[in-house]
Formats: sequence, C-alpha cells, structure tokens
Amino acid sequence: MKKQYFLYLAVVSLLFSFFISCGSDDSDNYSEIPDESPVVFDITAVPYPKLSDYNFFEGEMKNLQPVKGVLPYDLNSSLFTDYALKKRFVWMPDNVTATYDTDGSTLNFPAGAVLIKNFYYNNVQPDNSTKIIETRVLIKKEDGWIFANYIWNDEQTEATYSLNGNIVPISWEQDGVTLQTNYRIPSELECFKCHQLFEANTPIGPKPQNLNKNFNFNDGNSNQLQKWVEEGYLDGSNLPSEIVSTVDWHDETKPLEDRVRSYLDINCAHCHSPNTYCGYTPMNLAYSAGNASENFGICTPPLDFASGGQEYIIKAGDSRNSLLPFKMASLDPVEMMPQIGRTLKDDDAVQMINAWINDMETPCE
Repeated sequence: MKKQYFLYLAVVSLLFSFFISCGSDDSDNYSEIPDESPVVFDITAVPYPKLSDYNFFEGEMKNLQPVKGVLPYDLNSSLFTDYALKKRFVWMPDNVTATYDTDGSTLNFPAGAVLIKNFYYNNVQPDNSTKIIETRVLIKKEDGWIFANYIWNDEQTEATYSLNGNIVPISWEQDGVTLQTNYRIPSELECFKCHQLFEANTPIGPKPQNLNKNFNFNDGNSNQLQKWVEEGYLDGSNLPSEIVSTVDWHDETKPLEDRVRSYLDINCAHCHSPNTYCGYTPMNLAYSAGNASENFGICTPPLDFASGGQEYIIKAGDSRNSLLPFKMASLDPVEMMPQIGRTLKDDDAVQMINAWINDMETPCE
C-alpha cells in the first residue's frame, strides 16, 4: 500500500512539473540562451598548434563547413596560385567591427579579427579526390597582424601550424588536361614580402573594391558588404552607396582595361605600389590609382635588367618587346613575376595582357 502511495505522489509530481515547464515556455518571460559562435579564441594564446583547436568548422574539418559566426566571402578577382582554388572566411569576436576607410584600402579590422584562407585542388590524381594543402590564417592582435600557416596531413583530418614553408607535389585534372607541380607553401619571410605595407603585415584581398559583389550565403544571395554589416562585422555608418570596384578578370563581357587592371591589382599591386616591398619601381598597379600610363610602366624603361632585351616595361603596341608579359610568362626564379606564389604561368592572363598591350594605338617614341 505504501509503495502504491509513493508511486502516486511521484506521478503527480512529474505531471505537475511537466505542466509548469510547458507554461513557462509559452510565457512572455521566456528567453532562450543566445546562440553564440563556438569558435575557440584566446588572443593571448593564438596561434594554436592545430587548426582544429580554433573550431572554425563543424563535422569533418576537410569539408570546410563553417560554424556559426564564421562567414564565407569571395573576391571579384583572385590571386593566381598555381591554379589552386580558395575558400575564404572571416570571424570576429563579439562587439567589435571593421570600419571603412576607402574603396581601395583594406578594411580597418579590430583586434581579434581572423581571416581564414584555404588552398585546395579538385580532381587530384590518381583518385580524383579533393586535397587541401594549406590554410593561411591572419590574426589581428593588439599590436598588428600575425601569420599562422597550417599544413594539412595526407589523411585530410588535421592541419598543423608551421611557418617554415614546404613543397607539396600534386597532380590534378583541369579542363580535361592533367597538370602537375611542386606546390610551394610560403615561409614566414615570404609571407611578409607580399603582405608588407609601411613595413607592417597587412591583408591583401579584403578591400571594399574587391568585396563589393554578391555571394550565395546559406540564407540566400546578397551583397557581401551588406552581409558583413548585418552580421555586425562591418560598421555601415560611413559605407558609401557606390563603390568603385574591381571586376572578375575572367569575365570577357567586361571592358578589357578593367579586367587587366583588376588582374594586376590582386596579383601585383601588393608589391608594385607605394610603401610596399617593391615600391621603389616606377609602377603603381593598384586599381584605385587609376589608369594613367605611367602607373603601368607604359613607355617606361625598366630599372632592373631585362635579359630578353626589352626596352620598356610595356612597349605600347608590341607585347613581344614588353617586359611585363615576359616576366609573367617566365618560370625562371630570377626573372619571373611574381617570384613567390607560383611555379606555373597563368596562360589566360598572359594572353589577356598581350592583347591589351597590342591594342594600344600610341606607340612609344
């Protein structure tokens, strides 16, 4: 009898608790715990030894599926890196935002901001797999940006921190053709050569001129800059309604000169513009610098030697005797430009530059 009584009390108590909890859920006073980003980030402890330590991605890390708060983005035109594909992401801590400066300058990122860039190939031989080679992470600390490069293992289960550089042989199929190279992962010193501005580390790609495009996010297609504003990653108070933007240089519906300028900006301007590693040259290839002939070196003698006997950096109307396409096509480490980031030549880009030069109507005197 006593057992039945206690069983009765237990059932009544359970039902009472159930109805009370249901009433609480439906009340106006109910509040859900905020769904915060699960990224693990301690600005005093980064860079971490493994990429997985940050928890940027959910599920199998090789699928690069971002967790909440890790926002994917893309650029109008991308840096050529031996045909490697890229997936880019940004993450920031709560209550901080980047701010706009100019169309052609990198956003002013707050301390704690993280840029994540993954380099990978599809159709990797012999099994047509996808292989991620490296993940480059730029972290904004209180005193500036630091590099954190992570090299992926063969199993594609983890990437380990290293700034020593490496060589990764790779073979893949592209447009029905098998290509191969010894992919070169840059060292810290090599990273600094390209990411130097006023002798300080700085990102290259995330400028309003490059980000001003639509992207297909999980919740729909929208402009990237507006998405950053909505996510709280960009202060939109002084963001202009119109931004002078680069274009996708592959898009042949765009004017040839815009395509050329966009290509040179993302591939060359980080070295060939004022206060950069090669700022001593007479060129300023930044898209925002405009299309003045002197910015491109048109009819300008080269400062260094030209082993091919070229008289000008660009000889108007004559691509064969122009130094710029010669260096873009060269695979000689002494001659080639850029010297870092490629072991192959970008055939389509060289053809575009040649066509642009040959279309110039006013010859050099």
